[in-house]
Amino acid sequence: MNLLGISGFENSVPFKKAHWPGLDEREYRISQGHDAAAALIVDGKIAAAAAEERFDRRKHSAHFPIRAIRYCLAQAGLAIEDVDEIVHAFDYSPHRKVFSLDPVSTDLYENVFSRQALLRLIDRDLPCFPPQRVHHLNHHLAHAASAYFTSGWDQCLAIVVDGMGETQSATVYRARGGKLEKIHEISANDSIGILYSLVTLHLGFDFNSDEYKIMGLAPYGDPTRFRAFFEQAVQLTPEGSIRIPALRLNRTREERERYTATRLHLARNLAPERRPDGEIEDVHRDIAAALQECLDRAMLHLCGSFAKTTGLRNLALSGGVALNCTANGRLMRSGLFDEIYIQPAAGDDGAALGAALYRAALAGEVRKARMPAPFLGPAHSITCAAADLEVHCHATLEQACAAAARLIADGRVIAWYRGRMEFGPRALGNRSILADPSRPEMRDRINAMVKMREAFRPFAPAVTVEEVSRWFDAAPLASYPYMIATVDVRERYRSQLPAITHVNGSARVQTVSAGDNPEFHALLRAVGRFTGREMVLNTSFNVKGQPIVNTPHEAVETFLRTGIEYLFLENAQICRRSEKQYEPQTLHSLEGVV
Repeated sequence: MNLLGISGFENSVPFKKAHWPGLDEREYRISQGHDAAAALIVDGKIAAAAAEERFDRRKHSAHFPIRAIRYCLAQAGLAIEDVDEIVHAFDYSPHRKVFSLDPVSTDLYENVFSRQALLRLIDRDLPCFPPQRVHHLNHHLAHAASAYFTSGWDQCLAIVVDGMGETQSATVYRARGGKLEKIHEISANDSIGILYSLVTLHLGFDFNSDEYKIMGLAPYGDPTRFRAFFEQAVQLTPEGSIRIPALRLNRTREERERYTATRLHLARNLAPERRPDGEIEDVHRDIAAALQECLDRAMLHLCGSFAKTTGLRNLALSGGVALNCTANGRLMRSGLFDEIYIQPAAGDDGAALGAALYRAALAGEVRKARMPAPFLGPAHSITCAAADLEVHCHATLEQACAAAARLIADGRVIAWYRGRMEFGPRALGNRSILADPSRPEMRDRINAMVKMREAFRPFAPAVTVEEVSRWFDAAPLASYPYMIATVDVRERYRSQLPAITHVNGSARVQTVSAGDNPEFHALLRAVGRFTGREMVLNTSFNVKGQPIVNTPHEAVETFLRTGIEYLFLENAQICRRSEKQYEPQTLHSLEGVV
């Protein structure tokens, strides 16, 4: 079977803007259905997957993922007529009566969440696709399927934690024999994900977008200052659940839409709301630290409780909260599980993958195997011609790796663009900016001149799996292929790796094996021959507010507008001919390579 999973609600933000005009633009992200994506399963195998943002260039795009769909079909050599089913990773139909209680909610259901709203979008972009071949799947079930059916296990605990699905914020499943049995559920009224996002908004960042910034800010603060508040705010129940009374303060439709009562409670008990352009002060760092500590505690409680009651020692984790690397690291070090697998596209883009995998499992087509590094996006052909650029085409990968490694060892910042694009939020070596992690100035330099982002944000190391235990507090050949958990840098090496060692001694490590990504592994081995460390600083190839680059054209454009010094497009090494300011017309000669 050819199964196409999709996620996202295109009309969600436009609906909110029509009914609540004039809000702070950040408040429109307090809505459902961002991170639209498409994933294609062919005869039980993942053929392709990509987020719509990589094509329409709008970060966290909620647009119906027609561009991602077209890519997936082209990658597999299929037409839309060859697709047996389209499966949407939401199903609001069981809750229709709840939405009929007031006119605004009724309108929301009919124009955003209903089957008819989805069918109208499909008819617009995929005319003549039969409605009877369009299906819906509960959101958390899609998330759980994305983790279970890519874990390689027959039996495990599958836990989903996010802001909210249709009405849930966390769901626990017993996964075995290709089936997912729900054993516990936490309401969105007690959502640790929503609370984390509301505090993110309170601290001047974007709801449902910038939570990772709070994770990066937290180690700079002292959690003791606000620990008592969060211990009272997030109550851990004996049966393993979570209660958050502050989220139940919102009584009216208006309050629930913007969580205004909860936000007032935060302002009264923490600190006044910080504006996005305001200075980040100690009080903000301390709030971030206490919030992250609270999340760590809640995740240990939830996962640990059901590990105990089920006796299951393997955990498959998904949902947006599963992208919190600090909490993941705490879970991995807790000893609660023998092994933890976190689906690398754990957010709503990954729910599209889960929706298709679930339907494939019903047909008996899913093969149990651990998903390798998710290079599921498009690849593009490369030419070596560009105006105002100096281009040298290396004859082999080995030569390109040697040249790139020499530049990194010399303190240069390079961009590395090869093969198929990653699926999920992390750049894992195919759309990456790379540098030497041993240079103390490199972190501030890349934050300011290349990424154009906040100075407190940490960078991740990519290291060969053969060397991970040398530099990090990890077992020999320990596998962290998805850059989705923190580990401690070995204390004796922290001063030698200042660009990737966070203020608390941790790092969001990525291991690279020859099996998962032979080309990136070859580059790291080449770097090791120059520096004595098979390791680089690895950050995504984009700037603040921009999705990771997709096409060679986007790669060159981003290269020219940043402080990146060299760009490698496959085996082509590119640098500027001069330091003059470049305009968009400079890029026209690359238009034909995509």
